[in-house]
Order: sequence, then C-alpha cells, then structure tokens
Amino acid sequence: MSRAASPFTGRHYGVVRVTREWEMARSSFYYRREIAAKPGRVLGRRGPKTTWSDAALLEKIREVIDASPFYGEGHRKVWARLRFAEVRTSKARVLRLMREARLLAPSRTLPKAANPHTGTIIPARPNEVWASDHTMTATVEEGQVTVFVAVDHCTTECVGLHAAKKATRFEALEPLRQGVRDYCGGFRAGAAAGIRNRHDHGSQYMSDDYQAEIAFLGMESSPSFVRQPECNGCVERFIRTLKEQLLWVRVFRNVEELRCALAEFRERYNQRWIVQRLGYLTPAQARQQLLALGAAA
Repeated sequence: MSRAASPFTGRHYGVVRVTREWEMARSSFYYRREIAAKPGRVLGRRGPKTTWSDAALLEKIREVIDASPFYGEGHRKVWARLRFAEVRTSKARVLRLMREARLLAPSRTLPKAANPHTGTIIPARPNEVWASDHTMTATVEEGQVTVFVAVDHCTTECVGLHAAKKATRFEALEPLRQGVRDYCGGFRAGAAAGIRNRHDHGSQYMSDDYQAEIAFLGMESSPSFVRQPECNGCVERFIRTLKEQLLWVRVFRNVEELRCALAEFRERYNQRWIVQRLGYLTPAQARQQLLALGAAA
C-alpha cells in the first residue's frame, strides 16, 4: 500500500502515512518485512531465551517446593522463589510444568459429592412434609425484621406465617405452631405425628429447643442436604411469591402491622392463588381434593 500512488497527485503514499492511518507502529512494519524477506526463518518468542530445558526446570521446581517451609504454595510463589535462586523463566511456563507434573496447590473449593437427592420432594398427600424457612424485610419504625414461614410440600399451602424483630429459635417455631393448631386439631403432644419438618442447617432450626419442640409435637426432623437448596425448593418458591406479592410492594410501619398483613396474605394465598402443578387449583382446593381421594381409597 505504501508503494501505491495517489490518483490525484501521482505521489506515493509512503510508509509513514500508511502506518499512521492504519494506527500501526512502523517498527512492526519493518519487522514483518524483514521476516517476509527470509522465508526460512522460524518465528519464535521475542526477548531473551532461557537456558533451562523443561526437565531441568521441573527439577528446580521440585527443589523449591521441597525446600519451602510452607505447604500448598502456588505457581506464583514458586516462580518468585526460582527468581531468588537466579533461575529466570516465565510464570506461564512454571504453571504449565507444575500442572503437567501435578504439583499445583490443592483446590480451595470443597469437592462436590454426588447428588444424593434422586427422588422428588413433593409427597402424594398433604401433612407429610412441612418446610420451614425465613426471609428478611424492613419496617419504617423498627428497621429490619425476620419473616418465618411454613409450607406444605404437597399443596404449597402456607400453614404458618410470622414476623419478629429478633430471629430466635422460639420465633422460628411460631409458623409450625400455627399449622398444628389449624391442621392437626390443636397444640398438644404428638399432634403432628407423621409429619416431617424440612429445614436447612440454620442455627434456629438445628438448636436444641427447636428440635425438642418438634419432637414433642411428633414431627420428624428432615434437614435438607448441604449445599443443595433444591431440597427446600417448595418453601423457597413460596418466599419468592411472598416477596413479589406483599413484601416488595407494600411499606410497613412496624412489626405488628406486618403481622396483620401476613395473616391476611396467608388466607388470600391459600384460598385464591392458583398453582399450575396442582392443575390450576388453589392450595386449599388441592388439599380438599387430595384428602377426599384419600378418604375414598
């Protein structure tokens, strides 16, 4: 292009003008022209060349690792210690050699075990699995508060809702108490026998007081698998609905106002919220239908 002539002036464009318009360094142009003039020349990495072969450098790497007073140092520190020993090379080469020789530091991520949850979290009948969980919201006068929920896995029915300023283990039990009163004939010993309580490994749910009370009610503790929130998916989905339909669209002055709104929302949700999985029935309709089928069988 630099040898081409302008059709108007007849003058050659020249290297300076062409490289300036193409935003290219002239040194790169001359370097490439020199390479093109020598077809037998093999392009290599520019800069000083190391005298260490891969085998010799790998041996030096092993010596550095053995001499280090610490465990698990990565390739960057190994590269730095090589420089201290006057062994010059690149970090990329040290990384490659250490990876090939399996000398890299162990991964800090915990190994993920095979998924032990191979079935379904949805039972065939109501009152078999109740899930407990909580979320956070804010009030104008009292600041951040905690909302505890309990949901039936089969019908997605909200069996209990409660708000509290302090997220203690005793407050976490309130939704289950509501559910036992409404669906198990009253709060008494063994009233909820046969129901499994699905919960995560939060301090409230794993506490002695929480576990003792659900055992008093006849419930069986059913902790979800570690790092697998899908086990608690039903209550997580309900919390999303609760946020989208109430907590994110209204402003509450205090905890008492929030509790009243939660009680109203629980009734409205159970009676009027339709669920595709249930054939577009409401949770209350699904409970009545499933209980009637069970009684007929």
